[in-house]
Amino acid sequence: MDRVRDLAAKKAAVIFTKSSCCMCYSIKTLFYELGASPAIHELDHDPSGRDMEWALRGLGCDPSVPAVFIGGRFVGSAKDVISLHVDGSLKQMLMDAKAIWF
Repeated sequence: MDRVRDLAAKKAAVIFTKSSCCMCYSIKTLFYELGASPAIHELDHDPSGRDMEWALRGLGCDPSVPAVFIGGRFVGSAKDVISLHVDGSLKQMLMDAKAIWF
């Protein structure tokens, strides 16, 4: 859990993903289109990936990926991020965390 929290706090926007996950790809693309450059941590390419996946589940992320953190705070998974985008608050969250500038 500590490694997940440490990685999540290192950048304004952090996404934990798996390379084979289509929803992970969609969330990464959304962030790029909004102008953010999130830190991407591919759990299937990390030797500690399995442990981080369990830590993410412990935070309430089920499925465990994509898991999105903005400003060091756990935001949620794909459905949560898409809901925030649809209601217009995702962009503001990214601006508040200094992940994008407008």
